[in-house]
Amino acid sequence: MNLEEKYRIDNSNVDLEQLSTIPDLNFSLTKAFRKVDKLSRNLGKFQDVMYAHNRYSVLICIQGMDTAGKDSLIREVFKSFNARGVVVQSFKKPTSYELEHDYLWRHYVTLPERGKFTVFNRSHYENVLISRVHSQVVLNEMIPGIQKAEDITDEFWEKRYEEINNFEKHIANNGVIVLKFFLHLSKKEQKKRILRRLEKEKHNWKFEPSDIKEREYWDDYQKYYQEAISKTSTSECPWYVIPADDKAYCRFAFAKILEEVFSKYDDIKLPKLAPEIKKDLDVYIEKLKNEE
Repeated sequence: MNLEEKYRIDNSNVDLEQLSTIPDLNFSLTKAFRKVDKLSRNLGKFQDVMYAHNRYSVLICIQGMDTAGKDSLIREVFKSFNARGVVVQSFKKPTSYELEHDYLWRHYVTLPERGKFTVFNRSHYENVLISRVHSQVVLNEMIPGIQKAEDITDEFWEKRYEEINNFEKHIANNGVIVLKFFLHLSKKEQKKRILRRLEKEKHNWKFEPSDIKEREYWDDYQKYYQEAISKTSTSECPWYVIPADDKAYCRFAFAKILEEVFSKYDDIKLPKLAPEIKKDLDVYIEKLKNEE
């Protein structure tokens, strides 16, 4: 089964209610871990080759409601990578310094170097998600002509979607492989996971009162996720909506999609030695062996 095709969003009218949060196939936790381990090793090898090739880089954007499993997914899928090969960026509330720049600036300066992966744990899409639920986030950007919430019109959001699409198209045209994932969690499953954080002392540290408060905006978030995905899933920079109620399956599907996408880049290969160097390899080997 090709999961890249199964979960890729190819149309502009996404209906999240019609997309299941539960996988339609089951396998044991042990089998899931074994598959993810193998995929992680394969992805790590791909990154090594990509590093040597030095033409592409990879940007992976991961979005999802609180408790969707973003942190644990990143930990398990990228654990076999060379530490030099992957950087994880998490975007919290913009700092005063970041607010002195446009909203995409802090994302642009953390893009991956050639040969490397960067994972955005939450991403520039927060600027069309949490900003829509909490208009004060936009007002804090001090944009000319935006003085109050009523100034943030539908046209404003359409322009922002266009800006995000242009940003992604630009970096894709310059060698960044952009992949975007929405971990599709049900409200019922989120409730279970928040309760677990509250009831098990070792998980208490993960809980914040805002986790409860933000649940009040669940329908709004679903609406804006649906709109953002519909407006910004392109052939160059596609969205994938993965069922997230089962963490083990979610990690497997995520890693498998990455493997399937990267298999299409048959131009990413280890570079060959220049002929003038290669012809003298035996000379260099002999010289080293004869060192005193």
